[in-house]
Amino acid sequence: MEQKERARRLDEADGLKRFRSRFHIPDSTIYLDGNSLGLASVDALASLEKAASEWRSKAIGGWLDAEPDWFSCGERIGAAMAPLVGAAPDEVVMVGSTTANLHSLVATFFRPEGKRRRILADELNFPSDLYALASQIALRGGDPETDLILARSADGRTLDEDSLIALMDETVALVLLPAVLYKSGQLLDMARLTEAAHERGIVIGFDCAHSVGAVPHRFDDDDVDFAFWCTYKHLNGGPGSPAGLFVNRRHFFRDPGLAGWFGYVKERQFDMALHFDHAKSAGGWQMGTPPILSAASLEGALSLFAEAGIEAVRAKSLALTDFLMDLADSRLAPLGFTVGTPREAARRGGHVALEHDEGWRICQALKGRAIIPDFRPPRVIRLAPVALYNSFDEVERTVTALERIIRSGEHETFPAERDAVS
Repeated sequence: MEQKERARRLDEADGLKRFRSRFHIPDSTIYLDGNSLGLASVDALASLEKAASEWRSKAIGGWLDAEPDWFSCGERIGAAMAPLVGAAPDEVVMVGSTTANLHSLVATFFRPEGKRRRILADELNFPSDLYALASQIALRGGDPETDLILARSADGRTLDEDSLIALMDETVALVLLPAVLYKSGQLLDMARLTEAAHERGIVIGFDCAHSVGAVPHRFDDDDVDFAFWCTYKHLNGGPGSPAGLFVNRRHFFRDPGLAGWFGYVKERQFDMALHFDHAKSAGGWQMGTPPILSAASLEGALSLFAEAGIEAVRAKSLALTDFLMDLADSRLAPLGFTVGTPREAARRGGHVALEHDEGWRICQALKGRAIIPDFRPPRVIRLAPVALYNSFDEVERTVTALERIIRSGEHETFPAERDAVS
């Protein structure tokens, strides 16, 4: 009862609670999977419906006559994301997908020469990044078996910055790391890693798919070379919404590794010249025509962050995950649960990794109770209480449900085999 009262008091004092009503939360559901797919907001759907209406009424005229116009949507939405990552408006563009942007940026910045022929990544990164890095090495004539260095984890959950820096030797041409690890939720010290890479003459970039929208970044202050992220998780842009890409302005002179017509100098894009003259901004890394309808929902979703402020979002996110870990320590640890997420605020992203040997079946039992978690093999239950639409009461109710599931053996009624999509 004491913890229920604590949750009630925290919810009463929550400065962001007004945003919850702006989201479409499935009936009688506690949704804790916003680090996989954020919920639809009233604002995102209104923006989407407006774009669809303008397509209906203006047809091709919408490229210039829609309000706002479609032609500049990549740059405009990029500028809206810039405050979330601590960058100038022209250093960010909305474009492509996470993996497509990784390919584009690595094709730009990975220039193996002499002894510097290797890429440093890590074994805990989302596997898609490693597939892309291996293919980029092969395209440059290298051997992924020897030229892709994977930093190892001592505990299977986290990475040690000292160990990462020790691997930044004279053979490394490029470093690519996650800002937040997708399983454990560890937040890396991007400033320190960037400084270490630059001291050694190495270009460094970050996959921020699990951080942007939950963690304020300082790309310019940290002097990050490049970064990329998806927008359908913490940014709530909708399934498959276009991704984000950052290029530090000191690299604007570089030719994009993968060129396309939408990266051309904007004022002359329709000259259809045979020579590629890319825009000297992040916009130069655009390739094909942007998906206007998907972009429209993202534009509406981002308006919520402009209104709430990313620092306020971060403060509540930390409070929610603090509360969840406190309850896990006192009520779930005796039942076989372990918290796999770093405790320090500066080392934690926007979700908590609860580990249990029966993690998969526990997740199914939670879903049976209309509580939506996320599972990552072999034993990680990811719970992401999102600042804009989750409450402290929902966190307490989820912990209560987990207690009852284990004590009753409810999870044992579910199959041990995982679904194709987990």
